[in-house]
Amino acid sequence: MPRFDRYLLSHLLALFGFFSLLLVSVYWVNRAVGLFDQLIGDGQSALVFVEFSLLTLPNVIRLVLPISTFAAAVYVANRLMSDSELVVMQATGFSSFRLARPVVVFGLIVTLMMSMLTHVLVPASRAALSERSAEIADNVTARFLREGQFMHPATGLTLYIREITPNGELRDVFLSDDRSAGSGATYTARRALLARGDQGPKLLMFDGMTQQLDLASRRLSVTRFADVTYDLSGLLGGADAGARTVDEASTLELLRADAALVEELRSPRANLLQEGHSRIAQPFLAVAAALIGFGALLLGAFSRFGLWRQIGVAVVLLIVVQLINTQGTGLAIRSELAWPAVYAAPIAGIAIGLTLLWLSQRPRWLSREQRAAAGGAAA
Repeated sequence: MPRFDRYLLSHLLALFGFFSLLLVSVYWVNRAVGLFDQLIGDGQSALVFVEFSLLTLPNVIRLVLPISTFAAAVYVANRLMSDSELVVMQATGFSSFRLARPVVVFGLIVTLMMSMLTHVLVPASRAALSERSAEIADNVTARFLREGQFMHPATGLTLYIREITPNGELRDVFLSDDRSAGSGATYTARRALLARGDQGPKLLMFDGMTQQLDLASRRLSVTRFADVTYDLSGLLGGADAGARTVDEASTLELLRADAALVEELRSPRANLLQEGHSRIAQPFLAVAAALIGFGALLLGAFSRFGLWRQIGVAVVLLIVVQLINTQGTGLAIRSELAWPAVYAAPIAGIAIGLTLLWLSQRPRWLSREQRAAAGGAAA
């Protein structure tokens, strides 16, 4: 790689790392506040908070990489234009497309990083996060069970536990369920255990008594039992451990989108196809963002006041690409045959970037300083 390409690429990668770290930190701090309150409030440890934070990072990084790519390209181009380095390179005979070669390499590097995230790391982290969330949801002891206190996990439900032994056994349990209109039930048991079922947590009570009151007839029925099972899944919102979401499925599965996968994920086939093709198309937005940011600034010349107009044009064009991406995604979700629409945004973005590079070397777009520099080089 020529020295100029290495020089420009090193600046792009350094600024890309800085902006990525900055944006990820801002997003993570904003997300971590709510996550910390939720987990610590449910009785989880700080290690669980750190684990959940790490599992959400791959998706956060995937979202901010195109923005970091655009910011790095704009910042580097603006600094090189302010120092007249790009003007000198143009005067030596470098065309705009030649100047943009390391920018394209930079965009492809970010594209590979995003592809690794979208195809491997994000689905794996989402699957691990879903599994851990189900385990946390089933951990009733950490969320609701407190010994020696009357607890009200839901409206019409009262729970009291005299003692929780170190091995997890519940002693002297009182459970009152008045959620059904016209009747109520009260359970008392000397011992109880928490068990994890296929549909969520269960409360197993032993050596107890059930009292059911019918308000209409004002009759009280008393039943003694050796053991009884009380379902807590509906109360605690426990997730089905075997169910997957679209985010957890692999890209190959989504591209096939057969009937079995549609039934398993309970999602329309058009949505699965859109997600699968988006994982292929979205990484190329990094190339589009780099070209738009770099090409827009080449339209300007050296100015003591900076290239704010060109930067504004680049931001507007990036917003246009995002609008195209949103419309293409919506169209692909509505129809199974419209999945090619997800590729519209990367193609349009790269085309816009190439057009900016072409316009930047047209004579009528050159400023007097650039024409003078080019004329001096020719002489």
